Amino acid sequence: MPDPGPSPLQSSPPAAAAAYGLGRGAPAGRPRVPAGPPLLHVGRAAEAAAGSVPVPTAEPVRLPVPAPGPVPAPIRGPVPAPEAVPQPGPELEAVPQPGPELARILSGPSGLGTTSLHFGRRADLPGPADVPAASSLPAAPDLPALPAQAAPAEGRPIPGLYYHPVPEPDPARVAEVSHRIKRWAVDEVQAYPPEWEDQFDGFSVGRYMVACHPDAPTVDHLMIATRLMVAENVVDDIYCEDHGGTPVGLGGRLLLAHTALDPVHTTEEYGPAWAESLHSDAPRRSYRSAMEYLVRAATPSQADRFRHDMARLHMGYLAEAAWAETDYVPEVSEYLAMRQFNNFRPCPTITDTVGGYELPADLHALPAMQRVIALAGNATTISNDLYSYTKELSARGKHLNLPVVIAEREGLSDKDAYLKAVEVHNELMHEFEAASAELAAACPDPRVVRFLRGVAVWVDGNHYWHMTNTYRYTLPDFW
Repeated sequence: MPDPGPSPLQSSPPAAAAAYGLGRGAPAGRPRVPAGPPLLHVGRAAEAAAGSVPVPTAEPVRLPVPAPGPVPAPIRGPVPAPEAVPQPGPELEAVPQPGPELARILSGPSGLGTTSLHFGRRADLPGPADVPAASSLPAAPDLPALPAQAAPAEGRPIPGLYYHPVPEPDPARVAEVSHRIKRWAVDEVQAYPPEWEDQFDGFSVGRYMVACHPDAPTVDHLMIATRLMVAENVVDDIYCEDHGGTPVGLGGRLLLAHTALDPVHTTEEYGPAWAESLHSDAPRRSYRSAMEYLVRAATPSQADRFRHDMARLHMGYLAEAAWAETDYVPEVSEYLAMRQFNNFRPCPTITDTVGGYELPADLHALPAMQRVIALAGNATTISNDLYSYTKELSARGKHLNLPVVIAEREGLSDKDAYLKAVEVHNELMHEFEAASAELAAACPDPRVVRFLRGVAVWVDGNHYWHMTNTYRYTLPDFW
């Protein structure tokens, strides 16, 4: 595959997807992998975190919007004539060509009938211990060499869980993000009282976000994701769970908080009362401020995409709250459906904003891309269920998670239900990787490849944080 050159922020909406036969009228389902040798690899870009920490002197501003670059030829089918939409702005810095420096997306599901879903995968499915060292993989052109071997992260991974190890996040960036986010949470939005300081520090959100976004060009870009992550947890803690949350009346609280993300357009008489309400509690203050920073850096399409995914999240909160109010334990299939909404999806969906580029709206909206993002959110959320299992058992009331639901609905012991939940996670991970590989092969636009890499890196960083956060999580004694 030729060097893709700069990664433009925008393209003509009907042109990008149509160039690959993936726009309106495309066949339903995932795109087929074309026959022939692999053309590209979609790997983890952990090496981008290396180097000194750029500390801009100002708060983030809107990213530049460059002119669109050349679109690669489609794999198959005619190319409809694109609609010319001139885009102003300077060109971005060149983006290195994706290379096989980390074997990431290519290790999808195993078993009969799955060989055709892969390109360039090993014959045997690698487990965590079999992931090749970074130094054993060929370096991509124009990319710095990776360390000989990343130091193993502290913490205990769940036995049998399918995951990819990542290097320790850049400590200088972790320290800077941790300093800035605490200053924002305590001083700017008053999200946490002093008595919660140990819990805020124990969350280790700086290490979390640096691990998930190693390709962020500046600390300001990292802070976009970090503020949103903290704001989402403030809402969850105060409205739903740990710090006085209750399912009673949750719908009204969430709706009003959502207006801090998606502003109300009302009359002159009632507008001031709504604006004042955004400062009335910590969840709304946090949402309002974090969203303001996102809007400065994101394009309108990226900001609206995030609002949509937050509405999905809030709908999942409400389903879980309704079950809690009626003491209903859902079927496993119902629980997994709820978890597709009450999950991490808003985090990987902003991977391009944090990376300083844009995946155009038509490419983001592709059914195949939506499947990849949904599977990433689903797999990482079940990983959260598994790592937080003992923490939730000790919490007040009955807390639903996948092992608890499997045990009750399928009549299994706690141990067997937990181990079955591990299998569910692993299957979702393999589906995520297979779907990513298929999409990368069917639509080799460099922006698609870059976004898929970013989502894969986010998945790995999310697991790293759960595995190493021994302040919050301990594993059950099932092995």
